[in-house]
Amino acid sequence: MDFDAAIADIASKIISQGPSIETEEATKNAFIMPFISRVLGYDVFNPLEVVPEFTADHGTKRGEKVDYAIMKDGEVQILIECKRIGDPLHIKHASQLFRYFSVTNARIGVLTNGQVFNFYTDLDKPNMMDDRPFLVLDLADIDETILPELRKLTKGTFNLDSVISSAEELKYVGALRREIADEFREPAPELVKMLMGRVSDRRGTAENIRQFTELTSKAMKQFLKEQVNARLKSALGEAEPAPLVAGAPAPDAEAEVAATNADEATGPADVVTTEQELAGYQIIKAIACSDVKPQRITHRDSKTYFAIMLDDNNRKSIARLWFNGKSRKHLGLFDENKVETRYLLEDLDDIYRYAEQIRDTVRRHAGDQVPGEA
Repeated sequence: MDFDAAIADIASKIISQGPSIETEEATKNAFIMPFISRVLGYDVFNPLEVVPEFTADHGTKRGEKVDYAIMKDGEVQILIECKRIGDPLHIKHASQLFRYFSVTNARIGVLTNGQVFNFYTDLDKPNMMDDRPFLVLDLADIDETILPELRKLTKGTFNLDSVISSAEELKYVGALRREIADEFREPAPELVKMLMGRVSDRRGTAENIRQFTELTSKAMKQFLKEQVNARLKSALGEAEPAPLVAGAPAPDAEAEVAATNADEATGPADVVTTEQELAGYQIIKAIACSDVKPQRITHRDSKTYFAIMLDDNNRKSIARLWFNGKSRKHLGLFDENKVETRYLLEDLDDIYRYAEQIRDTVRRHAGDQVPGEA
């Protein structure tokens, strides 16, 4: 199982099994050891790689243990302190990490409850673990942007220098993002007063602050929604091939078939056929049945579009349903030169508006055959 699949698998188990876990030991067995093994790639049963209950006596604090130490070439690289899933990860819970960080060669400390993994280093003072993590991974709400940095800590690509060099930016950008998220949830009075002063002449009375706190919260949520919608539209525009316009040069038939086959080669496991796609197919099939037998109308689903064709032949495409977008659905139809034009659908019934074009395409592909023929 590769890195991404391992993270997704453990994340799904946290959601399904997390509520039934009641002890720290069970948390280690269910989530933390699999994370060390399957995500980071270290052999938890090899003491040369992973040492459980690691001891490094320090001053008067003797016999204290860190839950796991990850080793490389006989030196400690990463220290991991574990808590029970659901327990808060306050910095006061990392006392052993603080002490052991200063007496070992470790540059990475991890405090985790199996769901959230806080990664620390020594940016502020050499050999003294920072109070704030430089990277926070929440397996119940994965931030995809940090996964490349997490990869650098895996056994196969361990790159401590690269992690440390980018840790400062990660630390402060991550902290700022969390602060901004808190402001979106509940704007601080200082922010509300600043914004109120920019848009109005009202005084900072308790009533005005209360009113503008509500208005600020509403405005921030609207702004965030607009940004998300804009990004979605942009992503959809990039993810979907540009609409083909009638009159554009005809695509090469062999190239079209090759592209379709390549798209479908991803296999059924990568493709999800939706009820709307099947409903759209049934509408087009019903329209086409006025000219050919219904069993001749076939379909193939791919990651980007749902293809409807005659005789299961890529060269006899009748229509494509571009339903994989989050907010827009299109019907793709072909002219006599096999140039595709896409039409926006408000709902599935809009397909009937293009019934005659669908029939024309079916007749072209069927040649002179009539419904009673094979």
